[in-house]
Amino acid sequence: MALKIGIVGATGMVGEAFMDILTRHKIDIAELRPFASENSVGHKIQLAGKEWECQVLKPNCFKGLDVVFFSSGDDISKEWAPQAVEQGAFAIDNSAAYRMDPNTPLIVPEVNGELIPAKDQPTLIANPNCSTIQLVVALSPLKKFGLSSIKVATYQAVSGSGKAAKEELLEQCKSYLENGKISKDPEVYPHQIAFNCIPHIGGFNGQGFCSEEVKIQNETKKILNLPDLKVSAFTVRIPALNGHSEAAWVTFDKEVSENEIMSALESADGIQLVPQNKPEDYPTSFETSGTEPVYVGRVHQDPQDKKTWMLWVVADNILKGAALNGLQIAKRIYDL
Repeated sequence: MALKIGIVGATGMVGEAFMDILTRHKIDIAELRPFASENSVGHKIQLAGKEWECQVLKPNCFKGLDVVFFSSGDDISKEWAPQAVEQGAFAIDNSAAYRMDPNTPLIVPEVNGELIPAKDQPTLIANPNCSTIQLVVALSPLKKFGLSSIKVATYQAVSGSGKAAKEELLEQCKSYLENGKISKDPEVYPHQIAFNCIPHIGGFNGQGFCSEEVKIQNETKKILNLPDLKVSAFTVRIPALNGHSEAAWVTFDKEVSENEIMSALESADGIQLVPQNKPEDYPTSFETSGTEPVYVGRVHQDPQDKKTWMLWVVADNILKGAALNGLQIAKRIYDL
């Protein structure tokens, strides 16, 4: 069927990725309503052989749409996503506003797609945090072995902070290469990101965890439907342009063989397993940027704990970590 689609935050990084992914997946579009700030009003977006003019959010602006993708932050989603549902559309929200709401499904189709409602039941659906998405895709096929605890360290690209962060990294690199120093103080991050790593993504709580870590810890349990699972996360921003990487320690209730682990990962939906046939065989963010799977490599057992296996998990945070996951939800709703 041809869909009538709204995209809130159409001129942002994730919004632009939605345009690309709609084209890539050859979605039949009957209508597109791109919503953006007043500064973008009148800006035209090319899609499906037509030009669609950006507009601002206003009362009843979602009427007649089938699905609205939200990629503009918590405050906008809190105010406008429920209105989209009231006006008859599915609202697929990429912000953190509703992820931990017990009445809102938090969906990664390969993991808990059975929770997606029928197409005649417009609903607000939360799209998980980008780092959480790739982690749970890798964990889902291993759930049958009995997950006991998860520890994960993330290495997250600047694209996760938006266009300004990407521009800041490139400007700092250029400044250093041309002048031997970075002349401008950082604006996006608390420290320079070029040639650096920053163990700080989001605000800190009283326990010393930043908000990105809390998101991973809470959302993983909800998506896997394992409320008692022990999850600990440590998140780091690195000077990669795009694509998040994760080192995960996965502990099971019992010992599991390498053949069992590899077979489960290899046959799982959404995963590209990268066997380490040569020392240099493993996925990297640069090589996987712009692609759709979640890549898993460097699968090996912890010699100090035979119940623990270590994984290297890489994915495009703008695609699978945001726009693609949202589109996959919509495709499940409408059987596309």
